[in-house]
Amino acid sequence: MRGTWSAREDRVPSAVWLGILWVGMFAGFGTDIPNFVHEHPPPPRILWIHGAVFTTWLLLLTTQVLLVLGNRVPWHRKLGWFMAGLACLMVVIGPWAAVVSSVRHLQNPAYGLPPPFLSVIIENIVCFAILLPWGITLRKNPAAHRRMMILSTVAVADPGFARFTFFLWPTEPSSIPIWFFYTFYGNVLLIVLMAVWDWWRGRLVRSFGIGAAILLTAEITATLLYFWGPWKALTLGWVLTWAKHFA
Repeated sequence: MRGTWSAREDRVPSAVWLGILWVGMFAGFGTDIPNFVHEHPPPPRILWIHGAVFTTWLLLLTTQVLLVLGNRVPWHRKLGWFMAGLACLMVVIGPWAAVVSSVRHLQNPAYGLPPPFLSVIIENIVCFAILLPWGITLRKNPAAHRRMMILSTVAVADPGFARFTFFLWPTEPSSIPIWFFYTFYGNVLLIVLMAVWDWWRGRLVRSFGIGAAILLTAEITATLLYFWGPWKALTLGWVLTWAKHFA
């Protein structure tokens, strides 16, 4: 669906969605960074690189939204191609950092991510790698392009939101439905808010609806895998192999 309304009418809502995403990042990582920087032994360098790359992505995405709000569309387009290159780096850095984090968890359960959590990391990166190029191909359709670009970043937003729930509720829930919302509530919140706003304004975009359905389905699948015994054994084997050859 190509928006029949003025592209300018979508600019402020896009900034609002991005603002909510930033709140989740600040809330989650703000509570986690003080502990992270004082960990002993210090976190591996790849975790710092991962944080810097993903923070850079959020800053550039914010710049993109501000450029459009300021009618600097030609600059927006030029910066967009640089971001496409950065996205390729993110697809590599994300899983790499996750496996290293899981190695740390095996060495000390107080740190890092348990190996089964790789289901969430893989889901994040795969959805990001699908939704972002899709959004780029829709760049001549501003309504769809804007929504898909925001949605692609929502796909990798749960680490920030989930850290905040862990801060409030340190005991990980054992119920699958509760664990799903414990981990993905921020993503679900943003998708619902975007969908409700578009429905209310009569601006539901088909590509956004399909993309949101893909993302939610992938997150449910990642949750089910996290609790599945064979997946736990498989990811443990992956992490042990990595530790043996690369740690």
